[in-house]
Amino acid sequence: MRIVVIGSGFGGLGAAIRLQAKGHDVTILEKRDKPGGRAYVYEQDGFKFDGGPTVITAPFMIDDLFTLAGRKTEDYVTMMPVSPFYRIFFHDQSHFDYSDDLPSMVRQIREWNPADVDGYLEFVRRAEQIFNKGFTELADQPFLKLADMLKIVPDMIKLESYRTVYGFVSKFVQDERLRQVLSFHPLLVGGNPFQTTSIYTLINFLERKWGVWFAKGGTGALVQALVKLFEDLGGKIEFNRDVAEISTYNGKATGVRLRDGSEIKADAVVCNSEVAWAYQNLLPSSVRKKYTDRKLARMRYSMSLVVIYFGTDRQYRGQDGPKLAHHDIILGPRYQPLLDDIFTKKQLADDFSLYLHMPTLTDPSLAPAGCEAFYVLSPVPHLGSGTDWRQAAKPYRDRIMNFLEDRYLPNLSKHIVSEHMITPLHFAETLNSYQGSAFSVEPILTQSAWFRPHNRSEEIPNLYFVGAGTHPGAGLPGVLSSAKIVEDLIGA
Repeated sequence: MRIVVIGSGFGGLGAAIRLQAKGHDVTILEKRDKPGGRAYVYEQDGFKFDGGPTVITAPFMIDDLFTLAGRKTEDYVTMMPVSPFYRIFFHDQSHFDYSDDLPSMVRQIREWNPADVDGYLEFVRRAEQIFNKGFTELADQPFLKLADMLKIVPDMIKLESYRTVYGFVSKFVQDERLRQVLSFHPLLVGGNPFQTTSIYTLINFLERKWGVWFAKGGTGALVQALVKLFEDLGGKIEFNRDVAEISTYNGKATGVRLRDGSEIKADAVVCNSEVAWAYQNLLPSSVRKKYTDRKLARMRYSMSLVVIYFGTDRQYRGQDGPKLAHHDIILGPRYQPLLDDIFTKKQLADDFSLYLHMPTLTDPSLAPAGCEAFYVLSPVPHLGSGTDWRQAAKPYRDRIMNFLEDRYLPNLSKHIVSEHMITPLHFAETLNSYQGSAFSVEPILTQSAWFRPHNRSEEIPNLYFVGAGTHPGAGLPGVLSSAKIVEDLIGA
């Protein structure tokens, strides 16, 4: 079968490898000049900056792709464990090292609030139960029928999936800082801990079970490894190939038409473009019975991001400021009110919470000798907020960088030698994301499993979706699960 895959993000690469390994004739069409989608790599001034994602979990799912092809992951890329998983800083400068080291976790919790130790251990037990159902049993199931959803309702009620992540965590621990430590994970996949279903607490156990990893050479090295694997299997990837339309005839996809006017025929199309944008822009309204423009506008979408990639001509190893880790989460003075501004009020707040990525702690090769590579990420409302980022970008950038200089990276402004910034406009205009959302459809209960856009299109039976916006959702395990689902749906 001839299959065209639109986009070379992790979902598209995973699906292409799986389908090529099954004997299909697969071609990936990538709009940009390099593979990766959101995992694009920026190379400048001797620095390598991963566009993202930089938190790699469930590495066995990557291994599965190589095993399918009769290859070994280590022959293509080297994966390195990261510990602690995250160093979480609070506004009072206290911090918590989050890891899979249970004695260390318990020790830190006991220092904060001894009464929360037993509650935390119970939370770990309950998170494992949720993981066993939500990930092990359901993550690679397609949920194409309402009956698929209805049969799991009793289990979901038993697991208290009607609670939010923050609400569920709060049952077990009382210390507010600890509640934040155990509830921030939905932000990694585009969700608000105060609105996302508690099913997403499975991320806590998933990380404990398989760890957090980083690819030597950066996430881009993992992307290149998957591209090489795909090509070794006989697959074809073409760059600077911008798809203008998914061609249809008699209710079925027949291939794609490119912006240059050329057409590529296919027996099936796998779309790794953001799902809402793809429905609105790649399919004519005449074939969209469910995902009309009105329906798409009524759906809820994740927040967007501002990301500043920067390199310094000195290293920051705690000699004159806080000792940083590979993954640092810097929480602002407001937790719920800030998230309410981002997700509900959709207004750009004066304060912020940040994720500071410092990969040169693990892999110095990402920067010139004696230098440091960073990116700092701030969640912001998507473009539905009406924020004019052409005007707002520079002041917002300055607030963030001044904050980092004052509290975490002394004399930063004097040492920056390379910088690149993206805003919600980048997600909308370059990454083709509806409303400039960074993670597509927001992961709330009424937009999960069967309620989420399906992996097989409800409009076109031989059109399939992989990536963050379809089931099961964002994050590397989610998008790689969507690739497995599509492989199973298309078959041999």
